[in-house]
Amino acid sequence: MNAKALLFALFLPLPAVAQGFAGLGAEADGFAYPQPGVALTFPQDHGAHPDYRIEWWYLTANMTGPDGTSYGLQWTLFRSALAPEPAEDQREGWQSPQLWMGHAAVTTPSAHYVAERLARGGIGQAGVTAAPFEAWIDDWQMAGPGLDDLQLTASGHDFAYDVRLTAQGPLVEHGQGGYSVKSGAGQASYYYSQPFYALTGELTLPEGRVPVTGTAWLDREWSSQPLAADQSGWDWFSLSFKDGARLMGFVLRGAQDFTAATWIAPDGTPTAFKDGAFQATALKLHRVAGRELPVSWNITLPEKGVAVTVQALNPKAWMEVSVPYWEGPVTVSGSHEGVGYLEMTGYGN
Repeated sequence: MNAKALLFALFLPLPAVAQGFAGLGAEADGFAYPQPGVALTFPQDHGAHPDYRIEWWYLTANMTGPDGTSYGLQWTLFRSALAPEPAEDQREGWQSPQLWMGHAAVTTPSAHYVAERLARGGIGQAGVTAAPFEAWIDDWQMAGPGLDDLQLTASGHDFAYDVRLTAQGPLVEHGQGGYSVKSGAGQASYYYSQPFYALTGELTLPEGRVPVTGTAWLDREWSSQPLAADQSGWDWFSLSFKDGARLMGFVLRGAQDFTAATWIAPDGTPTAFKDGAFQATALKLHRVAGRELPVSWNITLPEKGVAVTVQALNPKAWMEVSVPYWEGPVTVSGSHEGVGYLEMTGYGN
């Protein structure tokens, strides 16, 4: 096993039994678990929660170049802990049990560029501070005075980006005040988003530099056991409609599928929907990385009059990383028009 594979194996040191996608359904003895009725606190909750096992800062963007070409962008920082660590008693140097992983990608209609970074905590290579906000791994960075105003940078072998994000609406809490249930058995996470970013900046691609404008969506989530043991993966959608409304919805695939959604009004007011209200039906499969993946979907949320078709901008948006998955921009048509992002995990992994 090479050094990179060994480092990632430490992220989730679990036996090879049914414990949910990437081990996220495994028991997490000694770690904190999300509880209903706990109010999220800002800006503190923009930072890390080392007493929980897994956490991420997840930014996706839909952009357009000067000639009208559509692009997608992803920037993700994951934190995982080898052992529980109270926030008030964090260890320094190589004694830190915190591990970090970063993913960055740019998607065009004909290409998908991906990079991955891995780091240990406690040595300054990666981390997050809440105020002023800074999330980084090596030279990749998402930083600003707060979450309302951020500069985002990353680069890979054949791409780079440098964009500014300016929030045009409020933070949105999912589920019950940020307590987001993920299974019929009650597994849950704390989950909130900033889905109202306006974006300006520049991509660097093999063909040259491209100025871009668009919209972006940041997801923040932390837990210790976010999945049930039988949940093998998920299909997650973040959709931004032309009328200013947003929709987040997911399907967690298991012995019995579990769904949830948040309708976000143009002013940021959220309405949470429990299991069964949101429906996602695969329409078209595409062979990617040796497996069949649904790259076109029918999405419905009848209580809000949503009946749309979601279509991948580039069906080959496969993230060839330590734990591979599909992630890319989509277009939305039907009862509502717009753009968004789709993430699919657990297909043949």
